[in-house]
Amino acid sequence: MQQFNYPTIIYFGDGALDQLSSSITDRGHKHVLLVTDATLVELGLVARVTESLFASGAEVTVFDKVHPNPIEEDTELGAAAFNDNGCDAIVALGGGSPMDVAKVIKFMATHDGPLAQYEDRLRGDSLITNPMPPVYAIPTTAGTGSEVGRSSVVTMRATCKKTIFFSPTLMPDIAVLAPELTTGLPPHTTAATGLDAFTHALESWLAPGFHPMADGIAIESLKLCLDYLPVCVEEGTDLEARGKMLMAATMGATAFQKGLGMIHSLAHPLSAHFGLHHGLTNAILLPASIEFMESKSLNNDQRTRLAVVQNLFEERGIAGEVLSSSCRSWFEKLGIRFGLSNHGIAEEKLEFLAEEAFDDPCHATNMIPVSRADLLATLRAAL
Repeated sequence: MQQFNYPTIIYFGDGALDQLSSSITDRGHKHVLLVTDATLVELGLVARVTESLFASGAEVTVFDKVHPNPIEEDTELGAAAFNDNGCDAIVALGGGSPMDVAKVIKFMATHDGPLAQYEDRLRGDSLITNPMPPVYAIPTTAGTGSEVGRSSVVTMRATCKKTIFFSPTLMPDIAVLAPELTTGLPPHTTAATGLDAFTHALESWLAPGFHPMADGIAIESLKLCLDYLPVCVEEGTDLEARGKMLMAATMGATAFQKGLGMIHSLAHPLSAHFGLHHGLTNAILLPASIEFMESKSLNNDQRTRLAVVQNLFEERGIAGEVLSSSCRSWFEKLGIRFGLSNHGIAEEKLEFLAEEAFDDPCHATNMIPVSRADLLATLRAAL
């Protein structure tokens, strides 16, 4: 038996933000905790959202202490802010980090600590049983797709590891895809976040298992990324392209219900221990990971899946000889600088990173099984 979850309401395009504000008050919420980060306060996006919520009659408390790679303390402070201010709903505004923190606040506001007991690998979702406030998500980047995700990733203080918290009940009730909120992203951040979406779609497409809905959504997400991410990087104010990339990111996260793979396992410790941007790290590691898989003896279905994506590049006239080289060339054109060593990672750290990556659960659904030695070899190839 398998369970498929696709229940999030999505408001897309012009007027989506105001529609969310109306829906929040229509549902009887009086006081919203707005979870975000300090950068979005400085950019004025927080004021824009709070004005919309105020206009609909909701009171708002802003919690803007979220780190770029969220840590356990963010969730503790956020849950305290929710309860201390008598909030009854949560709005997450930002990239994946505020949304990850908001989802943990959702259950920690009504469940006892410590947070560690709710970890996914410990089947902690079985402990999430109390009534919880709803989460409404407003992404300001087109990358993680956390606005439709059932999980959260937080770095824990005791282990310094990115840790997954998962439950279908954590999926946001409503997601707002408002292209105008993403136009302020600089080109490099646009590329890095967009390639996070591309990685989600690619890894879910390659993941083994039966999930034809995820497969179809993953392929359409890849097409949107290939067609519209270059436009967003070059013409950041193009609302059509920004909207299509928001949809690609949402679709990528919807698709990875099927699973992710070795790229994410390799990327997670680099963000947790060295602070590298998650999307950038995925982009740096993706070609080497695909090249590793291309070098193995694959069955017909696995070869076909690689060929289907390579064909998408060929249809657009941007293909290399094989999929790994197609991705590398395209990523470079988007401004990605390859080489982990160019981003502060020393060779002597690779053994540690491989060990951490092997301990990460994402590679369990990689297209082919991988060992510690495989992950180490891929890190060396990406150095």
